[in-house]
Amino acid sequence: MDIFERIKKNRGPLGRFSSVDNEYLTFPRLEGELSSRMIFKGKERIVWSINNYLGLANHPAVRKADADAAKDWGLAYPMGARIMSGNTANHLLLEQQLADHVGKERGFLLNFGYQGCMSAIDALVTRHDVIVYDAESHACILDGVRLHAGRRFVFQHNDMESCEKMIKRACALAEKQGGGVMVITEGVFGMAGDMGKLKEIAALKSKYKFCFFVDDAHGYGQMGKTGAGTGEEQDCMAGIDVYFSTFAKSMACIGAFIAGDEDIIDFLKYNTRSQIFAKSLPMPLVVGLLKRLEMLKTMPELREKLWENTHRLQKGLKEAGFNIGVTDTCVTPVYLTGSIQECGNIIIDIRETYGVFCSPVMYPVIPKGQLMLRLIPTAIHTEKDIDETLAAFKAVKEKLEQGYYGQIKLIEVSSDQFASY
Repeated sequence: MDIFERIKKNRGPLGRFSSVDNEYLTFPRLEGELSSRMIFKGKERIVWSINNYLGLANHPAVRKADADAAKDWGLAYPMGARIMSGNTANHLLLEQQLADHVGKERGFLLNFGYQGCMSAIDALVTRHDVIVYDAESHACILDGVRLHAGRRFVFQHNDMESCEKMIKRACALAEKQGGGVMVITEGVFGMAGDMGKLKEIAALKSKYKFCFFVDDAHGYGQMGKTGAGTGEEQDCMAGIDVYFSTFAKSMACIGAFIAGDEDIIDFLKYNTRSQIFAKSLPMPLVVGLLKRLEMLKTMPELREKLWENTHRLQKGLKEAGFNIGVTDTCVTPVYLTGSIQECGNIIIDIRETYGVFCSPVMYPVIPKGQLMLRLIPTAIHTEKDIDETLAAFKAVKEKLEQGYYGQIKLIEVSSDQFASY
């Protein structure tokens, strides 16, 4: 079959939504200043869909640092890849400050989080090595694993018995092949909100020889006494060999970093293809990130406010009878039961009637058969934001229990669009 004929007939698991108003359920446009309240479809909504954990995205000090750096340097500088002509003192300074914060010898900047995580995995393993990874790992980890030419074993999510069994199998196979083992998990799982079993996995290094890689995109900045991440929260950072996090969450920017022993980082600097063959991070981003990191480390009140809001929101949802799963972080999932039609109606009703904007999550982001609304509390949400949101969810729950969303047609979907759901 011709490639273009095939894609016309099969848009993919998310592409099937393209005919259902793709600027409402998919690719919505939030407008106005980045805040807890923004404009959607011409009306103000309480927004729970931005990973702006510490509220730095629109902080006056951050805006000034970004603007001043853009004025001083422009967006082009430095030109070229780091390895050729794009290295600067500020890039080196940011890398070292990040490494120091997470208790590692060296750091390495990456242009993008998704691409950076995937490429680092690819760089660190050969076809003789074996990867062991959590079943609910983020797509960037899964794509890194897919790039791997060797064997891989998946363990059941956060199941330590399954994890150890797979590590044992991997170590036996790696020994035969003359390779090593890399174990990969997340610090905070971005959908369910539960922490990875970092301490327990790190403890297995006393029994098995493996490299431990942690993607802490949702953990850095919000977890731990100083915001140094989930490794700090669980007091096991020393057991993590390769620590990765993105700047797109608590740091409210773009890019990512990896930290580890000097030998590991030195290897990655010379072997991570997505960085060797890509232009360096623009100077305004680097200077702006230095300011963000300074604030993250010196303003604990931002993290304290984030957690105050998180506890208020999650407590209120649980008291109202909602299932928020096993989250023990700021990520707040709300699991719903009902048909896909009902779920679509709920999303529209909660936005239009109650002015609350939160993201629907479904397959392939989460397993088939699950429906979830995900809320991300931040340090800039107010008590009023939370109370109005809780009132909206209570009203929606009552309507759902009365069968209201199965009787109305706020959204039309065909059986073909959701046949595989």
